[in-house]
Amino acid sequence: MLELYWGCLAGGVLFALITVIFGDILGDALDGVFDALSFDHLDFLQPMVIVGGITVFGGTGVTLTRYTSVEPFPVAVISVIAAVLLSVAVYFLYVKPMKNTENSTGFSLQDLVGKIGEVSVPIPAKGYGEVLVKIGAGNTNQIAASFDGEELPAGIRVVVAEVRDSTLYVFRYEDN
Repeated sequence: MLELYWGCLAGGVLFALITVIFGDILGDALDGVFDALSFDHLDFLQPMVIVGGITVFGGTGVTLTRYTSVEPFPVAVISVIAAVLLSVAVYFLYVKPMKNTENSTGFSLQDLVGKIGEVSVPIPAKGYGEVLVKIGAGNTNQIAASFDGEELPAGIRVVVAEVRDSTLYVFRYEDN
């Protein structure tokens, strides 16, 4: 049983080292290879949770076997309990909170087509103003012009019709 514990401990430490040193390279090289095996909907199956549990199982087993007089079966049970407790703690204290913070503020101007915004700087019939558009987790101010040549005062809601030359062309939003 000691060999199993050592194998789990060594495998977990090796996985951690490889991930730290070569994580980005391996992630880019294997990008898309495992899409069929995607477990995105099963958050608790994250590698950090599983490998962390296996490593703790091995470490607890080695420690209890070598430094206590506890029998092999209780050592295995205690090791499994420790692994499960640590995995649950890692999931709820690290993985889940980090997944909830994964918001990107990056966007393309083309992503704004069809979005509703608010005029923040009046847009003359033949000129430029500014609109505030909500995108993702934040807001963005962009240069805008009237799509149909209508003057658009500050504070009204508009829809982005198209983007040309880094300018949003907008028209009045009709609330029905």
